[in-house]
Amino acid sequence: MSSSVLLRTADLHKTYRAEALETPALRGVSLDLHEGEFTAVAGPSGSGKSTLLHLLGGLDRPTSGEIYLEGTAMSGLSRDRLAQLRLTSIGFVFQAYNLIPVLTVLENTAFVLELQGIARRERVLRARRILAELGIEEYADRYPNRISGGQQQRVAVARAVVSEPSMVLADEPTANLDTASSLDLIDLMRRLNEGKGATFFFATHDGRLLDRVSRRITLVDGRVATDEVVDRTAGSGAPVEP
Repeated sequence: MSSSVLLRTADLHKTYRAEALETPALRGVSLDLHEGEFTAVAGPSGSGKSTLLHLLGGLDRPTSGEIYLEGTAMSGLSRDRLAQLRLTSIGFVFQAYNLIPVLTVLENTAFVLELQGIARRERVLRARRILAELGIEEYADRYPNRISGGQQQRVAVARAVVSEPSMVLADEPTANLDTASSLDLIDLMRRLNEGKGATFFFATHDGRLLDRVSRRITLVDGRVATDEVVDRTAGSGAPVEP
């Protein structure tokens, strides 16, 4: 494991309020995520997995506690600065793909580069390069509804990594895929992790993905129940030292 801390959470709490009803989702989560990790957070429904992912990605704000991304405290950022941080430092892979239906595969992949203001020639080159690396360049000119679910999720991964963000967050990325497509996607993300040093953090309950990560964190009732580094050669894990 790399010794460089990429993201840190400190006593993270999140409570949802609706009129007089309060529902705690996270209850004091403190984690260090390191550069180059391939980590999954698991747990039963309602344990806080997706809430944690949304907070780490700046899609929501904690009720209390702090998140530090590359040493920057996210709570002190304005909405515009937070949006800029998401654009440059965080890639997202969603369960429902979230591809733009009126854009081609190439245009979807290059979209984040366009938002970053990169010239068209450069963003097309970079998008085609990552599509080729992921084995889907032949679909570059097709629209999302003309390719399979597994191919769409590969496009979502391509879009997430094309700008080389500090971290890729994935919320149940295999949930809508069959077994073969799921295994292909997991192996693909693992290759990106090992070959490019891309840092991945997943929220998942998929045992196929949990068997392939390097670190497993389990949430129960909004708290960290277990946190172990996985020895993938031995098939066992060791607790992460605090």
